[in-house]
Amino acid sequence: MRVHSATQPGTPGRPNEDFAATAVPAGGVGGALVLLDGVTAPAGDFGCRHGVAWFAAGLGGALLELAASRRHVPLAGCLDLAISRTADGHGTTCDLSHPRTPQATVVCSRWDDDTVEYLVLSDSALLLRAPDGAVRAVLDPRLDELRPAARRLPMERRAGFLEGLRNAEGGFFTAAADPAVAALAVTGSAPRAAVRSLAAVTDGLGRWVETFRLGGWPELFTLLTDEGPAAAIARVRAAEAADPDGVAFPRGKASDDATAIVVEL
Repeated sequence: MRVHSATQPGTPGRPNEDFAATAVPAGGVGGALVLLDGVTAPAGDFGCRHGVAWFAAGLGGALLELAASRRHVPLAGCLDLAISRTADGHGTTCDLSHPRTPQATVVCSRWDDDTVEYLVLSDSALLLRAPDGAVRAVLDPRLDELRPAARRLPMERRAGFLEGLRNAEGGFFTAAADPAVAALAVTGSAPRAAVRSLAAVTDGLGRWVETFRLGGWPELFTLLTDEGPAAAIARVRAAEAADPDGVAFPRGKASDDATAIVVEL
């Protein structure tokens, strides 16, 4: 097994709110990966004194440990426990009921000799490449399904429209302080023999496909494996720099934290 990863903050000098890690359990049977994209909080008080980067690291570390060590627990159950554990770590000092309490998108995968399991919550992505080279993207489509309705609204109302549907019925979901959200994640599995390699990317790198239209998910996977995650991030940064005001390619941030993990099984 080989693992390649890279990450870069969207803005130099600001904390990188992504989290990425892999683990190989004692005995070397299988492994696990976790990728989180912390949701940047608005300016002002959002109920937590620790910050989004702290939350992403705490939740990501807890989820990785649980996914690797409790192989009998489904990944959704591991995420449920990880959210509860992280909430317990700051619930006495922070207002976890605040609508913008720290939260994150989640990608988690776990594999052994027989099976590759996966979980995706919100707009980060997991890519599975088969031995014949075919690539399948595992996505949580809920946020993308809401964006066309947002685009029909006046510009000044779009952000508020989507914000009102965060972690709400009929909307989209992120991992925050409520462990019940784990049951809403996209989950599944594939035979180990059907997966040669896998890649997890935050939406800051996924904009290579979804915003700048430089290629599809199979082409991004090829870039990740042939040139490496750092090169893929550099391609996104070049596209962002060529359109700094988002005129040709509208987006919420001119530049976003970008992270990828590639695992060759």
